[in-house]
Amino acid sequence: MRSARVGVLAAALGFAICAAAADIPRRIVSLSPDLTEMIYGVGALASVVAVSNYDAYPPEVLKLPRLGPLESTNLEKLIALQPDLVVINSSQAPFLEDTLRQLNFRILKASNKTVAEAYQAMLAIGRATGHESEAEKLVSATREGLDRVARKTAGLPKPRVAMIVDRTPGTLRDLYDATGGSYLAELVDIAGGRMAVAAVNIGYAKLSKEDLVAANPDIILDFVHGFTGRFSADPVAAWNEMPELKAVREHRVYSVSEDFVPHASQRMVQTAELFARLIHPERKQ
Repeated sequence: MRSARVGVLAAALGFAICAAAADIPRRIVSLSPDLTEMIYGVGALASVVAVSNYDAYPPEVLKLPRLGPLESTNLEKLIALQPDLVVINSSQAPFLEDTLRQLNFRILKASNKTVAEAYQAMLAIGRATGHESEAEKLVSATREGLDRVARKTAGLPKPRVAMIVDRTPGTLRDLYDATGGSYLAELVDIAGGRMAVAAVNIGYAKLSKEDLVAANPDIILDFVHGFTGRFSADPVAAWNEMPELKAVREHRVYSVSEDFVPHASQRMVQTAELFARLIHPERKQ
């Protein structure tokens, strides 16, 4: 009787393992560069069969089919690929999730607006792809990396930082600033700074020049948009229009063009390290 019971339990366990294996996706489409980086980080990139037009890391994704910009995915190509998991960012969900569900796709929706949400997204991707332990290691490594930066900047003065995430190229029109509540603001804090502009809208806010003058930041981190090659204009030259700003007078306007900065993935560590070098050039590296 005992051997029969053991046999039944073993058969049930075997079925459960097979069922779990069947749930692991073999054909993943990732429509968010941030989440693609996390998929790579947990070791599941080999299962990715297509990405968005904006994916660039790791370099292997450049060989994968592209499904268009984030806001207008090519659904015909998506259907033809027959993915068993489609990964999207929560910011894409309002204009994409319903359509994907109507097409009966299995969806993983993740949010990474804050550092904590990025950790949760890593864990969710690990569970969905059968790489839970790898995801836990990725979270631990990312957390330790950010803690390492924070330790290096602890006790230093915290200059006021404006982070311009968008503006009309070559001008100071249509300024948008990262504010409290965004992962970028958290990284500025980790790097030893503090946001100069009060958060009216959590995450990001449009600024007038008057708003910027009132904030008068010590440092401006300016995302570079458009061509930045050998013959392009000085990416921060437009700021000379506002010599009344302390950051401009003291030549502390820094262009930021690194591709990892806009992505709240494990590469946040690189962003925090970059910010720390710009905010506190006096500290030992």
